[in-house]
Amino acid sequence: MKVIVCGAGQVGFNIARHLANEQNDVTVIDRSEELINKVRNSLDVHALVGYASYPDLLESAGAEDADMIIAVTLFDEVNIVACQVAHSLFNVPTKIARIRAQNYLNPQWRALFSRDNMPIDVIISPEIEVAKAAINRLEVPGATDMIRFANDRVWVVGVKLDDDCPVVDTPLRQLTELFPDLNIVVCGILRNGKLIVPTGNDQLEVGDNIYIASEKSRVTRALSVFGHEEEEARNVVIVGGGNVGLFISEQLIDTSNKFQIKIIESDESRAIKVAERVSKAIVLHGDALDMELLKEANIGRAHSIISVTNDDKVNILSALLGKQMGCKSAITLINDHSFGDLTDSVGIEAFVDPRQTTVSSILQHMRRGRISSLQTISGGEAEVIEAVAVEASPLIGKPLREVKLPAGIIIGSIIHGDEIIVPKGGSIIKSGDTVIVFTRADMIKKVEELFSVRLEYF
Repeated sequence: MKVIVCGAGQVGFNIARHLANEQNDVTVIDRSEELINKVRNSLDVHALVGYASYPDLLESAGAEDADMIIAVTLFDEVNIVACQVAHSLFNVPTKIARIRAQNYLNPQWRALFSRDNMPIDVIISPEIEVAKAAINRLEVPGATDMIRFANDRVWVVGVKLDDDCPVVDTPLRQLTELFPDLNIVVCGILRNGKLIVPTGNDQLEVGDNIYIASEKSRVTRALSVFGHEEEEARNVVIVGGGNVGLFISEQLIDTSNKFQIKIIESDESRAIKVAERVSKAIVLHGDALDMELLKEANIGRAHSIISVTNDDKVNILSALLGKQMGCKSAITLINDHSFGDLTDSVGIEAFVDPRQTTVSSILQHMRRGRISSLQTISGGEAEVIEAVAVEASPLIGKPLREVKLPAGIIIGSIIHGDEIIVPKGGSIIKSGDTVIVFTRADMIKKVEELFSVRLEYF
């Protein structure tokens, strides 16, 4: 596939890295010579300095025979124009744009990006993706991550194993014997920074962060087995009244009346606007690192603090202060991935990486085969994929024990009509079944082949 990536920031760089590692023909454009030099020195891609919306630069990047353009520069207008030029002058088949300003995304203007106006096939809103990720984590107390699949019927949940976890040092194959009603699959283990796609002989250790695939209704039971029975969040303090914090508060209030929400915003005019938009929340103007203000927010009795300002340090420190003052759990927005490794060691239960959520949204539209949903985890070391099994797939019609999946790929769940099946050796996948697959990044091509119409596979 020939792809033009407009923008060499964190998202653009990581998209280019993913695509280059999968042997795609990638060209990156950015007006910053410094960023382009970083791309040239780090990745096996073409790189050009200049404005991504200029026709001559897109022509130099090979737009005439490109399969896709991904516009993720810092400026919405450049992303929009780049897609328009790619369509109008070069007839690029697929156009993906990152658009931050919610003014463009108001439902009343939904026709703006249609083929007859500004033809963008996929719009990615980082703020909305980040907010959804934070809400997912909030919905499962005790989880470090939560991803919805199969129309919200199957959840893949990240869980940290603490000292009181009752199943450490237990081979995974024995979990079903010990807990016959568990009905989950342990798909991945993050241990000391290394990702393991486990077999039945692997044992769990204290400090592991594991990923389990489970029917939604069974997640609470699964978390209790792994030592997590945290109280459901109701009293929530949100630090930051920007687009992310606003979206989170609106979604929580629209979803349920059970939430009591306080929002802390440092900018006075913004705080006033947020108070007008979210009348059911209490909005406090001030510094989230001010302990007196946190006391006023009654942080000590809050179930969760969600810190989503534009400043990673404010997010981390406000979360730590909240926990120190009695808040039960903390979720933070982390833009600099290097800070992410710190969160667990200082007691922050979960963090949201906007780069990872945005990259996942884009890759979902690039995977070959019948892949309908996707989420990268562990900085892109693995992906969880929802795909539909096709008639030509070697997965079809025989027990899984006979399929002999390559190491690094594990099936977490099979959805057959209204039935959700926990895969076992005797399970048989049928054509049209939806399958949830956990895979190491280096096995992505194999997974794509499993769910493609082609007949050549391994």
